[in-house]
Amino acid sequence: MHSKRIFVPMFLLCFAPNVGRAQKLTPDIPYVERGHERHVLDVYTSENPTAGSSPVMFWIHGGGWQTGDKSDVALKPKIFTERGFVFVSTNYRLLPEVEMDVLIRDVAQALGWVHRNIARYGGDSQRIFVGGHSAGAQLAALICIDDRYLNEQDVPFDVLRGCVPVDGDTYDIPKIILTAEHRQAIYGGKMFTFGHRQKFGNDPEKHVDFSAVTHVAQDKGIPPFLILYFPGNPDTRAQARRLEAVLKEAGIPATAYGKGDSNHGRLNDELGLPDDPATRELYQFLDALVGND
Repeated sequence: MHSKRIFVPMFLLCFAPNVGRAQKLTPDIPYVERGHERHVLDVYTSENPTAGSSPVMFWIHGGGWQTGDKSDVALKPKIFTERGFVFVSTNYRLLPEVEMDVLIRDVAQALGWVHRNIARYGGDSQRIFVGGHSAGAQLAALICIDDRYLNEQDVPFDVLRGCVPVDGDTYDIPKIILTAEHRQAIYGGKMFTFGHRQKFGNDPEKHVDFSAVTHVAQDKGIPPFLILYFPGNPDTRAQARRLEAVLKEAGIPATAYGKGDSNHGRLNDELGLPDDPATRELYQFLDALVGND
């Protein structure tokens, strides 16, 4: 599902067919001084951005926390820059090289770099949206709900304008572990040797702590959520609705939208296609929030 990384010269102008505006890509920017090779991110802008004026979409790739790359963005740089955004896609270190808490803090460090530096690329550091697919959806939701990670980076929660997790199954980790292991036990499947239980630390307290739903509370400044999911997958459907319900109970605007006739990968890759219903939901969500500024 993941494409190979294509390295391009700095400040390459990327023209897609039938696109009226150019995208300028600045690739492989380090967000940690003398850091790991995966401590890098890509910034996409329109050809002539206006300094500090554009809202920012910060994107977190999927891959089960073990694989994936910041280049796995499909149409997103095109559609976001055409709508006046700066689009940022980040890498982070992966399991099992690092443990989950380190991985999450890599993402928070990348967002901290964006908050401090994105004005140089035309982005507004006070208007940041966060999104991600699959494992990236869990990371996006957690970063936007558990304020400890951004507090460590001196990023105030009020710069977050919206969160768009796409087809995650781990907003409530204890429930997905119970569901998956119960299914295996009933139908005689082999138990997982590196499933969610192990990835999130094989410790019930860690499973609770790494769950976005655990940290939802009123008056924290949690931004509005659009939770996209594929309803044909009972796990991502249940997790999306669970997160939506917990957010709404705390008075936080949240919409869970299921797109049928799709699958886990297509839901993400087709964002931006004309007449795509999930894309319409995304645009309505963004336009309402950007329009409030």
